[in-house]
Amino acid sequence: MRIVSTNFIPDQSRPGLTTTAIGAVDLQGAGGNWATVGRRSKGGRRVRRQREKRKGKSVGLRIGTLNVGTMTGKGRELADVMERRKVDILCVQETRWKGSKARSIGVGFKLFYYGVDSKRNGVGVVLKEEFVRNVLEVKRVSDRVMSLKLEIEGVMLNVVSGYAPQVGCELEEKERFWSELDEVMESIPTGERVVIGADFNGHVGEGNTGDEEVMGKFGVKERNLEGQMVVDFAKRMDMGVVNTYFQKREEHRVTYKSGGRRTQVDYILCRRGNLKEISDCKVVVGESVARQHRMVVCRMTLMVCKTKRSKIEKKTKWWKLKKEECCEEFRQKLRQALGGQVVLPDDWETTAEVIRETGRKVLGVSSGRRKEDKETWWWNEEVQDSIQRKRLAKKKWDMDRTEENRQEYKELQRRVKREVSKAKQKAYDELYTRLDTREGEKDLYRLARQRDRDGKDVQQVRVIKDRDGRVLTSEESVQRRWKEYFEELMNEENEREKRVEGVNSVEQKVDKIRKDEVRKALKRMKSGKAVGPDDIPVEVWKCLGEAAVEFLANLFNRVLESERMPEEWRSVLVPIFKNKGDVQSCSNYRGIKLMSHTMKVWERVVEARLRKVVEICEQQYGFMPRKSTTDAIFALRILMEKYRDGQKELHCVFVDLEKAYDRVPREELWYCMRKSGVAEKYVRVVQDMYERSRTVVRCAVGQTEEFKVEVGLHQGSALSPFLFAMVMDQLSEEVRQESPWTMMFADDIVICSESREQVEENLERWRFALERRGMKVSRSKTEYMCVNEREGSGTVRLQGEEVKKVQEFKYLGSTVQSNGECGKEVKKRVQAGWNGWRKVSGVLCDQKISARIKGKVYRTVVRPAMLYGLETVSLRKRQESELEVAELKMLRFSLGVTRLDRIRNEYIRGTAHVGRLGDKVREARLRWFGHVPTFSYQYTHCPIL
Repeated sequence: MRIVSTNFIPDQSRPGLTTTAIGAVDLQGAGGNWATVGRRSKGGRRVRRQREKRKGKSVGLRIGTLNVGTMTGKGRELADVMERRKVDILCVQETRWKGSKARSIGVGFKLFYYGVDSKRNGVGVVLKEEFVRNVLEVKRVSDRVMSLKLEIEGVMLNVVSGYAPQVGCELEEKERFWSELDEVMESIPTGERVVIGADFNGHVGEGNTGDEEVMGKFGVKERNLEGQMVVDFAKRMDMGVVNTYFQKREEHRVTYKSGGRRTQVDYILCRRGNLKEISDCKVVVGESVARQHRMVVCRMTLMVCKTKRSKIEKKTKWWKLKKEECCEEFRQKLRQALGGQVVLPDDWETTAEVIRETGRKVLGVSSGRRKEDKETWWWNEEVQDSIQRKRLAKKKWDMDRTEENRQEYKELQRRVKREVSKAKQKAYDELYTRLDTREGEKDLYRLARQRDRDGKDVQQVRVIKDRDGRVLTSEESVQRRWKEYFEELMNEENEREKRVEGVNSVEQKVDKIRKDEVRKALKRMKSGKAVGPDDIPVEVWKCLGEAAVEFLANLFNRVLESERMPEEWRSVLVPIFKNKGDVQSCSNYRGIKLMSHTMKVWERVVEARLRKVVEICEQQYGFMPRKSTTDAIFALRILMEKYRDGQKELHCVFVDLEKAYDRVPREELWYCMRKSGVAEKYVRVVQDMYERSRTVVRCAVGQTEEFKVEVGLHQGSALSPFLFAMVMDQLSEEVRQESPWTMMFADDIVICSESREQVEENLERWRFALERRGMKVSRSKTEYMCVNEREGSGTVRLQGEEVKKVQEFKYLGSTVQSNGECGKEVKKRVQAGWNGWRKVSGVLCDQKISARIKGKVYRTVVRPAMLYGLETVSLRKRQESELEVAELKMLRFSLGVTRLDRIRNEYIRGTAHVGRLGDKVREARLRWFGHVPTFSYQYTHCPIL
């Protein structure tokens, strides 16, 4: 930038510093010196770097805007331009893509877009890979305005993409656009930075007389009405038009060229108070990704506090063990590492370390970085060379606009389009051929999950709010907040009475762990699950075969004898996942405990032995052999149906316990185990599992410090479901009634009675029995429903507080209605089917994937969601038809067929290899009913039938 006499302003507040602001500035009107930092009279860049080092550090960003004309077929080329030009954030307009989602476009760049018409409008923002995880919020206002909020090293940056109506559009449409942009700006706190990249379709003009506070003098040509709207908006929002502050050649100021027209319609705006952070802004010439518009890029420097970045977590590629050749190599290298021994050492620490080291050497370690985007495999060297030739031809035509150069550019443009299409077709043909094989089916589901994940805006953020609502930005404070939140959540204990009575312990000798017990436990363990803190998955033991069985049997026998498991098993890792709601609130996240897989094998061995000793009551359906949610749902539905047929009232209370697993007192657990007749040896073994356990939370900024959890059962444990069933069995011993008047599925309890008074009394007895022992009945989620209700029947009270009365209730995922209808349940099944369909729509709607594969994905992902619980429902013809209509819509969408194609439904089903849904419902009903006679008559649904 060249400093001239008209733009020189001395900064009196900082001696030795010279500042520049393009254009004459009225300091009183501008509110002070907001000019960009220019030359220094002493010290130069060295002094600036030293001062910045003392103050903190800076983050340089290159932010741009571009009207792409259309994103169709240009995603990978645009990503390549951004990578080559080192653009971090790009606002794009006229994307002409319908939908509101996010999508990877290659080399780590991700596009957040919104559009309602595939032929016009549409806006988006493209982010570099390193900033994708910094997204806090995405606001899609319309197909002309959208915004992203990012946190960059503790600094809040709002990026707004806008596309103003063209000259000639209705005034009402233009006013709507400016109104939407005003609303977006007003919703952004004044302390946060804002950058607007937009195609305003207006000329602000050259010169700035009368508008010095919002723009410089280096525009292009004369101002028009639309340009005046841009200036007025900048004045309203106290912003500056960045393009106009930097003196450039006209070629680097013109953003639109078409025919003989050369003008400036694309602009970057920022708050006037942040103009000093903008060091340059110019038009990028020589790129051909857009036909008429040219990219405008500014360089912005954010001063941020020094932060210690968390290390990228590297993981061993244990998934390679599913390949037989890798498995065999792993066994050989492990044998060599053990000195040629076939038997594993008895010491756990030694064996575990040798296994981990061998795994890293043989299988390799992931870099921790994002893999190359699967959607851009076709971007080969030939395509890149062709696009480079097109770019050079465009540059040549811009410099010498002769007809010969124009024809050369147009011919290369057509040729590149054909070559890109052929390269994509060839790469995708190879991909889909592999996916159509048995070996490629697993990759197909992985691809579906990846496409669904890429379509989400925000998964987890690097900033979070504290308990007072203040936003925490430093990594240390964020980690402390996550530790504080989960430590309080996992250690909260309800009030309870201390037990006075004791219980006799069962002292008896226990048998040694046999190899067949270990084999059965390993067989029940699923592969492909997230590994625990010890980084040894169950696939290792399955790969080692009998050597692993012998080692684990000996190890478990030592643990059983000493009642002390390895210290490494006591570590628990809690990754967090986003639920609905405010992305910066800890309460809108859930944690999943990851434990050692070897410890889970040990738990399954102990669980199998406990199940042989402890007999759980018939009213418990949760995690019991030969029982499922279908049995409990059927028992409730058939009971309600019989009372409707008899014209008698039936009163049901659905009891919900607050955080049942997390609130079980440990002392009650030991008491219930002893009272259930569990040998004292096993009690001490389970106690050892809970002693000195250490929990770490893994969040977006790394792992927190360890903390203790002294309340509740281990979430994610293989033994916890049976322990909880044992606790509920003992606590409800004196209050539960015979089936079906009392039914339990883990912590979901249903209490039924013929009178409101009786069910209220039973509810109070349940509350007293549970809350005196540390469990708490939820007042907000416990609900009451009456079948065949008469006038004036009233409601149920719990400790004087009315229980919410409902006409329908979602019991174990199936909606039951008091009037006996199932219309609501059918609608819920249809909605569940569509939700599942959308998750895999990236695969189902891909027209290059075969109909056979689509049918298999549909049968395994979508249809189970639609069929859940329908074995227990009496469907009418109309409701069955409603389900089939929804299914056929999904299949037609998947196969790219509309009703205008006049293709019969039977052909659609046959092509996808999908049978009639009504037949599948009847088949599932008969399959479930077939196992009922094999039960003894103590099971609930048998006497009801």
